[in-house]
Amino acid sequence: MESLRLTMQTRPEHAEVEGIPLAKTTCDMWDQIWRFKARPDDLLICTYPKAGTTWVQEIVDMIQQHGDVEKCRRAPCYTRVPFIDLAPPKPLPSGLEEAEAMPSPRTLKSHLPIQLIPPSFRDQNCKVIYVARNAKDIMVSYYYFQKMNKGLMEPGSWSEYFDAFQNGKVPWGSWYDHVKGWWDAKDSQRILYIFYEDLKEDLRGEILKLAQFMEQELSEELLEKVIQHTTFQAMKENPMVNYTTLPSFIFDQSVSPFMRKGAVGDWKNHFTVAQNESFDREYEKRMSGTSLRFRTEL
Repeated sequence: MESLRLTMQTRPEHAEVEGIPLAKTTCDMWDQIWRFKARPDDLLICTYPKAGTTWVQEIVDMIQQHGDVEKCRRAPCYTRVPFIDLAPPKPLPSGLEEAEAMPSPRTLKSHLPIQLIPPSFRDQNCKVIYVARNAKDIMVSYYYFQKMNKGLMEPGSWSEYFDAFQNGKVPWGSWYDHVKGWWDAKDSQRILYIFYEDLKEDLRGEILKLAQFMEQELSEELLEKVIQHTTFQAMKENPMVNYTTLPSFIFDQSVSPFMRKGAVGDWKNHFTVAQNESFDREYEKRMSGTSLRFRTEL
């Protein structure tokens, strides 16, 4: 662990795969990731970073464990749901290694844009849950996440980060391309495309939607258990979800908690008037021609 702590004192280098910025450790094992063998009963949860990944992971696990909270506390969320495009420094295992060692049925996680998802997921006709969140709130959340996550590049100042995000010069690339790529594929593959803002507004309805997609029956009692276990406050206090099991030299939660606010509209506390106008102009240009719509406030 001491050697890992020393390794994490410097932020990792980043490189690119097909123009998408990724940690160099991920790029170095890209051939293995691309050749990953999906199984027909795999369930993949895919998101752009900070779109509600952990929230949906926990909802899915609660549904799969039939509301048994103790079973959902069997291990931290990052162990229960391997992150296939994560390649941390040794001796930590890669997400790929964890996934390959896991018995079926597996629930897996990825932040990759659709063109970089290993082709075996489509070949095996796997189910995919895609969670999307409005770009303004993601930008703020991702900025704080990059500040506290020693496994990602330094975000710089807020104004520098604003420009980097708009230009797709952040890990996992352009938010615009990511959300549109998955949206365009949703009708030709088994993809359930859901929105963070809908989860905030109607958690009950979205849990039922997820259960239906997973072909799981939810009694009223079970539904209530899932709701209670997956509120933002319950998850913020749950060490199996809030990443406090990771050492501070990986996730420094004194800089910013992993589960920070979980709000819709927090961007208003960060965007200047000029940034908001600049963002809206770019957004209109980049999102023209798509039927995809986001809400930036509730």
